[in-house]
Amino acid sequence: MAHVVVTGAAGFVGSHLCEQLLAAGHTVVGIDALIPYYPRPLKERNLAGLLRSPSFRFYEVDLRYAPLEPLLEQADQLFHTAAMAGLLKSWQQFDDYMTCNVLATQRLLAAAVAARVGHFLHCSTSSVYGRFATGDETAPLAPVSPYGITKLAAEQLCHAYAAKDGLRFTILRLFSVYGPRQRPDMGYNIFIRQLLAGERITVDGDGTDSRSNTYVADCVQGLLLAASQPERSVGQTFNIGGGDEVNVLQVLAVLAELSGCTPDLSFGPPRPGDQRRTVADVSKARTLLGYNPQTRIRDGLAAQLAWQQAAQTR
Repeated sequence: MAHVVVTGAAGFVGSHLCEQLLAAGHTVVGIDALIPYYPRPLKERNLAGLLRSPSFRFYEVDLRYAPLEPLLEQADQLFHTAAMAGLLKSWQQFDDYMTCNVLATQRLLAAAVAARVGHFLHCSTSSVYGRFATGDETAPLAPVSPYGITKLAAEQLCHAYAAKDGLRFTILRLFSVYGPRQRPDMGYNIFIRQLLAGERITVDGDGTDSRSNTYVADCVQGLLLAASQPERSVGQTFNIGGGDEVNVLQVLAVLAELSGCTPDLSFGPPRPGDQRRTVADVSKARTLLGYNPQTRIRDGLAAQLAWQQAAQTR
């Protein structure tokens, strides 16, 4: 069994990843700064089950400032899921995005080299492709938001440390992850909250922006497959996405049917730097890693809806 470090362990993807690593028998060190990008109690709830495991240790650490090498000692794998996420805030809070996504990644990479971490798995985003993310991993990289720009810079730092120090790394570009524990600032979480509360839902743009959605369990499967097959994944970049492409209006129609609530819609201007269309081409991950996302959009939305309904009753 491996000794694994996960940054962003209290987050959406990170907490699900930690659970699966523990279930597989690995020991896990979780790191998270618990930056109040969204309320701290939500992150603490994500951690609650993990903290009950004797194989899990958690450190509240800010990657931008703290000594990192001692936390990485004897790590076979390091999953870097921590990031300042979201498009809109990156226009107003660029310093936070630059330091969290670029500076923190640089410090973590340097510490990983010093600690001789076996495999550095870096979680990136489809936003590095720009307004249309519809090709494979060789498609042009043209981010149109400060968020996407900082995430592309972080990818380039991985390549730089590999060239300089021989770091063994893999880049995983995640496409529109959703499901239980989705961040409260993300679209599906907002839609479900407003739908259940009978509030007006404001759609950014005309509602035809589409996404190739990735259910969180399928996303985690992709990360674990890359970690378990370093002979195929080291030095590679993979798209990790789901199979169903749907637009905003279609998602709202499914949620209305599942919940029995009729959405009250209004339409606003499109968000600056938002992607118009994403379709995850996962043929490389399918061929090299055996990645095969299984969750259809209706089933995934039903699971997220049930989770949010349950959370309301706590």
